[in-house]
Amino acid sequence: MRGGVDILRSYEILTIADPRLSDEEIAQLIARLQEGMAGLGIEVSRVDNWGKRRFTYPIAKQREGTYVVFEVRGEPPAMKELGRQLKLNEAILRFATTCAPPRKPAASPSAPVAVAEEGH
Repeated sequence: MRGGVDILRSYEILTIADPRLSDEEIAQLIARLQEGMAGLGIEVSRVDNWGKRRFTYPIAKQREGTYVVFEVRGEPPAMKELGRQLKLNEAILRFATTCAPPRKPAASPSAPVAVAEEGH
């Protein structure tokens, strides 16, 4: 039983946008996607625009697309709804959502550090 506490899971979402969009339109698309994610309770921790890349085979009659990766944290139902919304977005040619492994916290500075002593 969860006890009323919802657990946010880490995900990476790779989106491929229509290559006919200008840089400004891509920036607007990213902003709209982030707003939509926030509306679903999904926390966006990082956005990485990889730019245009050529495909191995055509997708939706296009030979290239603009790749954008989102690192997010959210609940599984919210991620399912986001997937539904991405399918309906005509500017997104394809997307893939993967569970990201939890990041290990950095070592605390107060942790003891073993120091090798020089021979006496």
